[in-house]
Amino acid sequence: MLETALFVPILFTLLVGMVQIGKITYVYYTLRKTLYTAGRFVAAQQGVNFCDDADAAILAAKNFALSGSSSEEATDTVIPTLTADMIAISVERYDAESGVPAACECSVAGCDAANGGGSPDFVVVTIPNGFEVNPRIPFLTVDPILLRPMVRVPYGGS
Repeated sequence: MLETALFVPILFTLLVGMVQIGKITYVYYTLRKTLYTAGRFVAAQQGVNFCDDADAAILAAKNFALSGSSSEEATDTVIPTLTADMIAISVERYDAESGVPAACECSVAGCDAANGGGSPDFVVVTIPNGFEVNPRIPFLTVDPILLRPMVRVPYGGS
């Protein structure tokens, strides 16, 4: 009886901890899928100005990823605490010297399509400040975990 009384709280804590690890993993992959949806949506659009965060295609991509609708009136979101302001969409182009994708500047020589710049090679969607997840494990105090997913999608628009 004494051994059971000592063993049950430890077993319960381990069980709840495993469930919380599963929850964090689920939230992380849901975030990645949401960001991938936004990246795919905006990468297939034509005439997107990536140097303007208020561009209609970028706002529509964020709203589509969050709610499945490109309008701002949609209220049902996949992750309730994730907002469009938390998502950042940027572009990359292959560096000519190293052959590695690097951030594309908003200039005529870069990816500023509004001023005659070229098109990017990749669309990168991130949550720069992270998404906070609070695991709840009895008998333990756990700090919030910041998830920072990033998705790189080939750009197919013009």
